[in-house]
Amino acid sequence: MSNNEFEDIDIIDTKTSTLPNATAVLVLGILSIVTCFIYGIPGLVMGIIALYLHKTDRELYQSDPSRYAQSYQTSNAGKICAIIGLCLSALFMLYLIIVLSVALSNPFIFR
Repeated sequence: MSNNEFEDIDIIDTKTSTLPNATAVLVLGILSIVTCFIYGIPGLVMGIIALYLHKTDRELYQSDPSRYAQSYQTSNAGKICAIIGLCLSALFMLYLIIVLSVALSNPFIFR
């Protein structure tokens, strides 16, 4: 009998890794929601960056789904937050444009 009882067992590599931008996507997605009411511009910028980073993470995830499953959920949550932040920022910018155009077209405001 050999000293190593487990020498005939194949070791399966179950190593999991994190996607390089998963946390950044989540942070930028949340910040795009938080900053959407600062004239809409920071929310738009952060949301667009988060979506771009999620795209690169998705490509890496599709190469080996079992390895990146947990961190892909984080990246996906960030993508959803980024979409919400983009929509809120766009709506707030549209609101500001309408308010400013109505205010500037009214001649009685400056009297």
